Amino acid sequence: MSSMFGEGAGPAVPEPAARPGWARGVLVTAVILLVLFFAMSGFTSFWTEKLWFSSTGFSSVFDRLVLTKIGLFLAFGGIMAVAVAANVVLAYRLRPMFRPASPEQVGLDRYRQAVGPVRYWVLAGVALVTGAFAGTAGADSWRSYMLWRNGVPFGSKDPYFHRDKGFYVFDLPWLHHVVNFAMAVSVVSLLVVLVVHYLYGGIRLQATRDRLSGPAAAQISVLLGLFVLGKAADYWLDRYDLLSAGGGIVDGITYTDDHAVLPAKLILMSIAIICAVLFFANVVQRTWLLPSVGLALLVLSAILLGMVWPGVVQQFQVNPSASDKEPRYIARNIAATRDAYKIAGAKVTPYAGRSTLTPEDQRTELANVPGIRLVDPQLIQKAFENQQQLRKYFSVANVLDVDHYPVQGRDRDVVLGVREINQAGIPDDAKNWSNLHTVYTHGYGVIAAYGNQRDAEFHEQSLPDNPEWAGAGGSDSSSDLAPGGYRPQIYFGEKSPQYSIVGKASKGARDVELDQSAKGEEDTTSTYDGKAGVPIGSLFHQVLYAWKYGNATIALSERVNKNSKILYDRKPREMVEKVAPWLTVDSDPFPAIVDGKVVWMLDGYTTTDQYPLSERGSYKEMTSDSQASPTEFRTLPTDEINYMRNAVKATVDAYDGTVTLYAWDESDPILQAWRNAFPGTVKDKDQIPQDLLDHMRYPEDMFKVQRYQLQRYHVTDPDTFYEGKEQWEVPADPTVPSSPGVATKLQPPYRLSVRTGADSTKPVFSLTTTFVPKGNANLAAFMSVDGDASQKGYGTLRILELPSTGPVKGPKQVATDFATDSRIQNELTRFNASTNISKVYGNLLTLPVGDSLLYVQPLYTQKAGSDSSGNFPVLNYVLVSFGDRLAIATTMSEAVAEVLQVDGNAGSADGGDGGDGGKPGDGGGVLDDQVVTLLQQADREFGLAKDALKAGDLAKYQEHTDAAQRLVARALQASRTPAAAPATPSKQPSASSTPAPSAQPTKKG
Repeated sequence: MSSMFGEGAGPAVPEPAARPGWARGVLVTAVILLVLFFAMSGFTSFWTEKLWFSSTGFSSVFDRLVLTKIGLFLAFGGIMAVAVAANVVLAYRLRPMFRPASPEQVGLDRYRQAVGPVRYWVLAGVALVTGAFAGTAGADSWRSYMLWRNGVPFGSKDPYFHRDKGFYVFDLPWLHHVVNFAMAVSVVSLLVVLVVHYLYGGIRLQATRDRLSGPAAAQISVLLGLFVLGKAADYWLDRYDLLSAGGGIVDGITYTDDHAVLPAKLILMSIAIICAVLFFANVVQRTWLLPSVGLALLVLSAILLGMVWPGVVQQFQVNPSASDKEPRYIARNIAATRDAYKIAGAKVTPYAGRSTLTPEDQRTELANVPGIRLVDPQLIQKAFENQQQLRKYFSVANVLDVDHYPVQGRDRDVVLGVREINQAGIPDDAKNWSNLHTVYTHGYGVIAAYGNQRDAEFHEQSLPDNPEWAGAGGSDSSSDLAPGGYRPQIYFGEKSPQYSIVGKASKGARDVELDQSAKGEEDTTSTYDGKAGVPIGSLFHQVLYAWKYGNATIALSERVNKNSKILYDRKPREMVEKVAPWLTVDSDPFPAIVDGKVVWMLDGYTTTDQYPLSERGSYKEMTSDSQASPTEFRTLPTDEINYMRNAVKATVDAYDGTVTLYAWDESDPILQAWRNAFPGTVKDKDQIPQDLLDHMRYPEDMFKVQRYQLQRYHVTDPDTFYEGKEQWEVPADPTVPSSPGVATKLQPPYRLSVRTGADSTKPVFSLTTTFVPKGNANLAAFMSVDGDASQKGYGTLRILELPSTGPVKGPKQVATDFATDSRIQNELTRFNASTNISKVYGNLLTLPVGDSLLYVQPLYTQKAGSDSSGNFPVLNYVLVSFGDRLAIATTMSEAVAEVLQVDGNAGSADGGDGGDGGKPGDGGGVLDDQVVTLLQQADREFGLAKDALKAGDLAKYQEHTDAAQRLVARALQASRTPAAAPATPSKQPSASSTPAPSAQPTKKG
């Protein structure tokens, strides 16, 4: 064989020196250790995940996911591996027995000799590698597979192909995956076959004739024919994709798609079938002319029919007369989009925008003032944290949550914050493993303030059950009541540590999990005995988690005993996403106190991008409160959806980690499919306890997606839609200054209780937003959704649409009026002149009043230039706008009475209920000398408080304010007659009835 290698062509190459035995041993050892490391890491990740699912009661989800992924991996990987191996073996057996001598073949001999002894290993390696890639891609398609296997009909058909919409959502993605996989098998097999035939002489590139042997040509022809046949099937499926495709004036089929793209797909499919037949015929004919011509025709047709023809139709037929050709398609897109995002049922009411009220209406509106939420959940966070965190290692969310509770027979808006553990506040010298993972393990309690309480008092008792929770302040008020009626330990929350080891200490040792006494006077300890958590008493589990978290202390510490559990992956949203991986979970979990427990409540959405004819949008963009700057670079969105349902309501127990999923939109076909795929994991809607239902609310992300789509799709006439002259947009947040090159902050939705129409007398807990005309600043519409899940009207979208002339100012215009009004600025002179005090504007709320809209904005002040822990915004004024009238006052009632042009004394008959109320009286408006004297003394104290605030002395400000509140409380008690007293007297008179009450949280002692 030496002659075949070209002996004598050059000097011999010296043999490389043998590798020393110790070096080879080190290399083998390193490889083995590396393999063991990855194997141990993979096993640890898998097994600890299994243990987590078992601890939460959702082991069936884990098992089904694992079995499905393994099955898909084996199926797709096995098919790919077998197909590749079979084609390699066939190509090897079809190799020519005799090869003419040539430089090309002489050069390949050395490779044939090298492969020959290990050809079976090479074959196995190639098959396993290609099979592994195909299997991984198959396992990643588990969602498409499970929806295909468990899909149900939607019950309605598309207007073009007359197929049930479930075909597009459940079947089409899986069929695409199967067809693409078949094409991939053909391509990979073809590449491997080309290599084998070239190596063994079936392909001779340097030959002048017969470059392909007959068997090689036949095998290659079959594989090319299978690929082109797969492409024909792909063209067939592409026809259905047009119903959810973008790129036109609207998503879905447009005129060009209907008259150019759709016929082109059918023509290309036919050409592909003919081309495949020619390739199959080449097995017998052994001529490449016809298959080559067919393939060239297919490529040329794909360019001309798939790209050029649609462009010509669009340019020369559609664009000159689009207003005549597109409305039919736009109308179908509008109907599908409104149905897909559940906005078709929105109740649109024309709204006059007149700012005149009858005297009776004025008094009615003023009587509703106590229900208006003043407290800004974002700004008041600092007050919550500074006044109620008890210790530095407790914290509350950056933006607090708004809920409503029945208090003293009345539904009250409440701002809530969960006091969670904040390990960053632990002293540095105490940040050791034992403290971080066995002592500081949980938060403690819920802090609440009335949403309309001007002085933002805090309460921490059983919200729905204990009437004492409704205490309204005054000298007897305790701002941090002892917890009662619910379990305050928060082991599962948004700020939970990475992992904690909890459970009863071993015999003879004390419990070390740090608790907190109700008044913050001394620290206590408690022991976790909840359901969730993985037992870590065995050495096996200790080693697993020591490996998982890279800390051997877990296996060595005496704090870990047979009673211990490890808590991890315990953020509520993360937990729901794991036990229901098919859900898109709302970004804002919110707490509620239900049946003596603190529970996190979350909303889960079913989404798809395959709903026919509906408009797509980026979920991230639609739920964001930021609008991209025109100069901002954007990549193509990867999270597009065109259908969304609030399918599931979920809860996570803040103490024991119990996750519960409830079906909410039981008519949703996607939810039905997933319930079939994971049986028993989602409870029926009628199993929701009433106490829990009372606190379920309309989800914010769903509302944001709907308002995003309603910017365009409030228009139902296709001609008007095409013209685009009635488009809306969400206004910029007037409280956030805009900067060039920075994304505009949009005004977020606000939760508050509002009357939803002229025929509504009772405020409804709602989620609200506003729209302005695109490119303009005046108000176009006010939208709300009934947000109380326990009420019959829940989920009803209500739009108050103003005339196009725009008689009502938009948020930005109102904010400008507040900033430029001379009377308001004169009132704020002392703050403008002070360098120690800065103004902070709170959320600008919009509320329907009569036939117009009322704007309300709290104005806070904050000590400037200080990062001290005691520096937080203090509510001082209320700004109100109605029509062309503006007002500023220290109480809501005074400000609203002024803009409505009504006597403020008539407005708040229930001023002592915790609202900000009116002026105290005895029912007939006559005050005796004692009351007058007390109010005069209170007025002096308020004057001293204002002077202290002007000087930046918050301590003196608080001292004088507390004294004034006590005097006002005494005056209020003295002014009450038996006829005016409440049925159940409160132990604490309302501080909100004061002429100028404290805007700062009071803390006794």
